[in-house]
Amino acid sequence: MSDRAPLIDAFLDALDLGVSARRPLPGDASTRRYERLIRSGQPSLMLMDQPPAAESRPCAPDWSPERRRAEGWNAVARLSAGRIEAFTAVAEHLRSLGLSAPGVVAVDAANGLAVLEDFGDALFARVIEDGEPEVPLYLTAVEALARLHEAGAPPEVLSGPGGDWPILTYDETALQGGADLFVEWLPKLDERVRFDAAAVDAWREAWAAIVASGAAGASVLAHRDYHAENLIWLPERDGAARVGMIDFQDAVRAHPAWDLHSLLQDARRDVSSALEAEALERYFVLRPHTDRAAFMADYAGLAALNEARIIGVFARLIARDGKPRYRQFLPRMWGHLNANLDQPALAPVARWFDAHVPAEVRV
Repeated sequence: MSDRAPLIDAFLDALDLGVSARRPLPGDASTRRYERLIRSGQPSLMLMDQPPAAESRPCAPDWSPERRRAEGWNAVARLSAGRIEAFTAVAEHLRSLGLSAPGVVAVDAANGLAVLEDFGDALFARVIEDGEPEVPLYLTAVEALARLHEAGAPPEVLSGPGGDWPILTYDETALQGGADLFVEWLPKLDERVRFDAAAVDAWREAWAAIVASGAAGASVLAHRDYHAENLIWLPERDGAARVGMIDFQDAVRAHPAWDLHSLLQDARRDVSSALEAEALERYFVLRPHTDRAAFMADYAGLAALNEARIIGVFARLIARDGKPRYRQFLPRMWGHLNANLDQPALAPVARWFDAHVPAEVRV
């Protein structure tokens, strides 16, 4: 039995929700877990359990880059540390824009517990596997992003039932810190690569322009993990509200391209180049004032940076955490990264890869 079981039992008992059964959901790569709360004759609910002690401290708004690096990974790049307060505040903000985030039934932020509206199991990835046409789902997901982006920059502090939460910027420290996972962890997974101090310095120099542009363009609320495993199809709703959003507790102020490339250059499922192009066209139709050429240069650069980051994350999950199932996603990420490296703006990064990562590794 989990050492948190008595705490959770007491939390649920005090709410008197009429729960007749509790069904744990499969875990993911995080320290968070979920249970579906079954209720007789009433809609089910979802328990979110995020132990605060399982993560290092979230980043404070006034911390310097040096302080952030000293505090560890969450302060460098994750920023929120997945806190319940972050989730509930972002949920309220999304709902205020007419988007679908789970309603918060109850929350105990100090203990990392919340009871949420249950959107069900119709993840985009699963309903597409079951035969639902993918194009309407992806175009609706783009519509939801366009609505979020048209709302402009989020407030510096969001309020929610779990308390206030600062929305930090996905800045140079966070962007470069994420990219650096590649040079830190790939050698621990693949003995064919080794990066000395000079190679790491060259790595950071190669990314400098992309990092600066990404930080300068941080102008909207970014979900930060916007893809087919974190979006739930709600066909009974209208328009953009048909996209049920979950797992947005790491939301930040970021470049609008960030969530788009997460959706369209997915680590976990193939998205055809034709669908990617159609979805991007829909986005530009919905946001006609966007400078398309500048946006697409940033899109390719930030997508490549994120793909390098994810390769580093997967290498860490495999090499350190003993989760070999993430190896299956590496070829797809290398494919996305290699394609983006063909873009002219990424020439310095492409030269670094040619010098330091053998072609046989990049497959």
